[in-house]
Amino acid sequence: MIPSLDGPRLAPASGDPARQLVVILHGYGADGADLIDLGRSWQGQLPDAAFVAPDAPEHLPFEALGGRQWFALNERSPDEYRIGAGAAQAVLDRFLDEELARLSLDGKALAIVGFSQGAMMTFQCGLRRRTPPAALIGYSGLLPGAGRLDGVTTASPVLIVHGREDDVVPGYHAEAAHAALTAANVPLQLHLLSGLGHSIDERGMVLGGRFLEKAFSGA
Repeated sequence: MIPSLDGPRLAPASGDPARQLVVILHGYGADGADLIDLGRSWQGQLPDAAFVAPDAPEHLPFEALGGRQWFALNERSPDEYRIGAGAAQAVLDRFLDEELARLSLDGKALAIVGFSQGAMMTFQCGLRRRTPPAALIGYSGLLPGAGRLDGVTTASPVLIVHGREDDVVPGYHAEAAHAALTAANVPLQLHLLSGLGHSIDERGMVLGGRFLEKAFSGA
């Protein structure tokens, strides 16, 4: 059985039916409420977009820690990232299909945004959708299986934003993703931000908002 996901949602600020859907994927140990404010920060630029930040399907193995995970992180190795993200892909794909159907939207009206482990899922799933999403954004994450991009079928425009001082997912992962996606002919922007650790700051939010606005406008 593929579990169903749910999480906080924001209706379009315009009050009209949604014309776009932005799905925001949280990092390891967090939940959807942790990132839904990204959607609030972008509503002015994207008044016709619906936003949703689903909770990942699994609780952390130690209940006292709280939070959720898209897949377990024990070894924190490239193989674990690749296998774990691949195993969780079906859960996320089902959720994306359900949300698009609920809003009567085509897959081209979708954008996926992720932070840390959520960025891994953004790339894992977004690059393999039958219909290419309008945009993919990865904050402080990495590209699972960067050495062998099996099953990549779409060339959605990608934005990678990463802190140069990130001590959780070091910046070289962003550079490796840039190299692999460029080699796969995926259109890509990379921003390595000085003075930023493992987080999203105002600069990152502005870059993300502009990227989404441009992608949805077809510019």
